[in-house]
Order: sequence, then structure tokens, then C-alpha cells
Amino acid sequence: MDFGSYETLIVEFADGVATVTINRPEALNALSREVIDELAKVCDLFSGLGDARREDGDGANRGGAGADDDGAWPVRGVILTGAAGKAFVAGADIREMTSMSPDEAVAYARSMHAVTLALEALPVPVIACVDGYALGGGCELALAADFIYASESAQFGQPEVNLGLVPGFGGSVRLPQRIGLGMARELIYTARRLTAHEASSLGLVNGVFPTREQLLAAAAATIREIATKSPTAVAFAKRSINEAVGRTTAEGLDVEANAFRAAFETEDMKEGTEAFVAKRSPVFPGR
Repeated sequence: MDFGSYETLIVEFADGVATVTINRPEALNALSREVIDELAKVCDLFSGLGDARREDGDGANRGGAGADDDGAWPVRGVILTGAAGKAFVAGADIREMTSMSPDEAVAYARSMHAVTLALEALPVPVIACVDGYALGGGCELALAADFIYASESAQFGQPEVNLGLVPGFGGSVRLPQRIGLGMARELIYTARRLTAHEASSLGLVNGVFPTREQLLAAAAATIREIATKSPTAVAFAKRSINEAVGRTTAEGLDVEANAFRAAFETEDMKEGTEAFVAKRSPVFPGR
């Protein structure tokens, strides 16, 4: 499958897993405006190829414009990583930022906000594979993934106050959601870095692996495991979780009930329940 060519990204696809590698090792994979623009284009492409969100009024999935002829989704999960070296993503591109006006800086932040929201909106799981530094914008990019795997060499942090800045790519919003308000405040105010194991102990990281190779293999294995489940159910579950964040319990339950109803209208639900009763393995059509 051809995902196009990019100046700052490498996009590969195998066995339903799309791997997006930010490829600026000479700049520690920093998030330049070009990187952000290309990430946005890739997110648009993935959204079209795995469009679980084309709804016909009642919320039920009918396949998507980019789906296979049988309605299946070719992209079953996304791995987001950086080129091998010292960093996953060292942060925003500080060299570019030094010449920005306040208005240009806001536009820069908003462009990255759009990328992180697009990653959250994808109907398939996104796993950030962090090897090396995930600082500032790098940590914020990882936070937009469904979950994070890390190598032993990974380091996480929001060091913006060292530069007279504040998090601009979502750290002040998503970091408290992951590790709690008090701990997020401490990390942002102090600019302290976390090792992979410290991040794991706080719930920021789901798994720590000895090497980069084992890290990427584990993420691919997790996506392949998820790919055996109902694609529509995974997509509805992801959307339900994301939409319930920040709501009251009652409001969150309404979100969940709507997703539960939508799942009942899919062919995957019919296949899954019939397979369970018949004591056979389901073959989900993905619609």
C-alpha cells in the first residue's frame, strides 16, 4: 500500500500496522512546521483509509470511502516513533520558534493541536513507541496516542519553563489526565525529567522494553492482537473513552450508552454474538 513520500516522515505498512517514523535525526526529530504539516497529511490519509466515522444518521458504521471493497479497514493500528538515535522527539523546533511572533507561535501551536486531535480521532489504536527523549512537544505528541510503550533509554518531561514558556501542544491538558493533577503540576513547574520506569510507575507508560527492536515488536504484536477483535467495537470504544473524558459520570454514561446502541447496529455485533452462542471463533466483517 502506497502512503506517499515525505521529506520528514517515513511511513511503512505491513500486516495491518502502519508505522510512522519522524525522520529528522540531525535535529533530534524536533517538530518543525514541516513535520507537523506532514503529520497532518498522514492523519488525513489514515482517517480516509480506516473511516469508521462515516455515519448514516444513527451512528452505525457503514464502511468508509477508503475502506476495502468488503468494508474492511486496511489500517488496523498505527505505531508512532522517531528515527533511531537519541530521541523519539526532543520537542518543538526551538530554532524556528526564536523568530516567531506571538501570533505565529499561536498558529504553530494550533497546527499541532490539530494533529493531536486527529490522532485521537482515528478509529484505530495509536501506540507511541518512545526510544530516547520525549520532551516538551515530544511528550505531548506521545500523550495524543492511545497508550505509550517505551525503551529503557526513554526520558519524558515538559521542560518549557526552562525556556520561559509553557506547554503549547497539549501538555497542560493531557498530562493531568494521564498522571493526575498534582503530579502533572509538579513535573511542569519543575521541568523534571522522568525515566521510563518512573513514567511507568505513574501510569504514563504502559510497558518498558530493553531495546528499540523489542519495543517496536511489542507494539506491533499488541496491534495484531487488537486486530483480531471487532474493528467497529474498537472504534466505538475509543471514541466513547475520548468523549467521556472530563464529563460528569452521568454525562459519561450517556456517551457510553450511545456507543453501546451504535455497536448493536453493526454486522460485527451480529457476528460476534452468534459466534459466541455457536462456540466458534468470530470472523468480523468490520462493519
